[in-house]
Amino acid sequence: MWTSLIGTGLRLALRKRAKWLSDEPARARDAGAIQRRELRKLLAHAANTEIGREHGFARLAGLPEHEIVSAYRAALPVADYERYRSALARTREHANPNVCWPGVVKDWAQTSGTTGGEKYIPVSREMMASNRKAALDIFAHAMRFGMRLEDIFAGRLLFLGGSTDVTVNDHGIRTGDLSGLVTPLIRWPLSKVYTPGPDVALLSHWPTKIERIASLTAQQDVRFISGMASWSLLLFERVVEEARKRGRDVTTLREVWPDLQLFVHGGVRYPPFDPRVRRVWSGSDDTTTPATDIPYRLEVYPASEGFVALQDRAGDPGLRMHVDTGIYFEFVPVDEIHNEAPRAFMCDEVEPGVRYVVVMTTCAGLWRYIIGDVVEFDTVPPDGPPRMRIVGRHRHFVNAFGENLIVEEIEHAVVAARDAVHATIGEFTAAPVYPSDGERGALELVIEWGGNDTAVQQFLRAFDTALQAKNVDYTTKRTESLGMGPPRVTIVPMGRFDAWMASRGKLGGQHKVPRCANHREFVEALTG
Repeated sequence: MWTSLIGTGLRLALRKRAKWLSDEPARARDAGAIQRRELRKLLAHAANTEIGREHGFARLAGLPEHEIVSAYRAALPVADYERYRSALARTREHANPNVCWPGVVKDWAQTSGTTGGEKYIPVSREMMASNRKAALDIFAHAMRFGMRLEDIFAGRLLFLGGSTDVTVNDHGIRTGDLSGLVTPLIRWPLSKVYTPGPDVALLSHWPTKIERIASLTAQQDVRFISGMASWSLLLFERVVEEARKRGRDVTTLREVWPDLQLFVHGGVRYPPFDPRVRRVWSGSDDTTTPATDIPYRLEVYPASEGFVALQDRAGDPGLRMHVDTGIYFEFVPVDEIHNEAPRAFMCDEVEPGVRYVVVMTTCAGLWRYIIGDVVEFDTVPPDGPPRMRIVGRHRHFVNAFGENLIVEEIEHAVVAARDAVHATIGEFTAAPVYPSDGERGALELVIEWGGNDTAVQQFLRAFDTALQAKNVDYTTKRTESLGMGPPRVTIVPMGRFDAWMASRGKLGGQHKVPRCANHREFVEALTG
């Protein structure tokens, strides 16, 4: 197919980039220097904005390399969205120029987030370019993995985005889901391989969108898919059903899309979905062999504020930080994030195994901005390029009794228990059960269950054991049930979480099921 020539052109354009990324010793040595250079450029570019004049960005940008970082930290505090809300609103609502970023930012990503109310994140032209560069790195790493871009572009590339409703105010400022801002920018020749196309992508009703995409792509030669694992799995199942409805003798996705090469996913942790994706792809949920999996999977770490990292080694869960895409990163130890003046570290100053909250300075006017994710580093310079894993959100935890459980530990325990009893599970969330007369407090897990009901208690015991193996505070509270009783489980049918998310107006796209909360609002809504 002639569109394979797009792959040829992209391969030639990315050869130098792929070679640069492959030189890991050099990228380990220069990661910090590149980040300081990015900071200097950001400060210089925004020197004449209101925030730039207030905090002396012009002076900071002119400082020598060994002074610029400490001076920047002294000039601006680490801050969350509330600190910027009114300043950002002046540009978004009234088109006031030069507030946090030069000129008027015309595009704004609306996100409810997972830790608060509605937020409006600026997406400047420079940020669009940053996102584009990060997205192209997906294909640069695909080349490093040995994939032929010509083979990918000979078929269709499926992008499973969120709601694409975009509102435009009287000043011409656009607000919507990030995918809604990006979809209209797809031009020829990419429009020739992009699916589902703007007509379907612009649908805002998620169930209708899934059905339309399944109906369309069941007849197409899809070779690349990008989307959150949870919604991609739902689509995969519907595509197989749609193909069978059309008379095809298929039982797996591999039979529908035999040339699918690459599945790019992010936004939620993948292990809970791994067996079900393998089952719909190959008919086997065996996670120990590559033969049951889509040929290549690549995890990305996107945020509305900007791309953070992506997987650069096949089979290695570490996500390599984007150091040169117009974003400056800092990392604050999670136990200091609520301090008045927390310490912050660059990517060449962090330590492996320490939990950090991600702080970003962006090419759209966010300065030392807390995005809320908690990460741990697997690789740090000079041992290699900075690679991280997302372990939770700094406001997503369960700590009603001093157990200090985070998302990663709960997800790990669910996966371990699932594997122990060979159960089929769907979505889940956890919350504390508060003490009552004669009963100790406990952890409650609400989970979509497709396994044998007789295995539930065995699953629960394995879940408890896995949590104790990961968290010493939980183990202490569980010892002889002095501080906490054994965990409890509430079984709900498959699809309950989707129905609940739909009732909240958060079905589809980048919306995520909260894996845990330090309150019972979510579990009571799911079980009430």
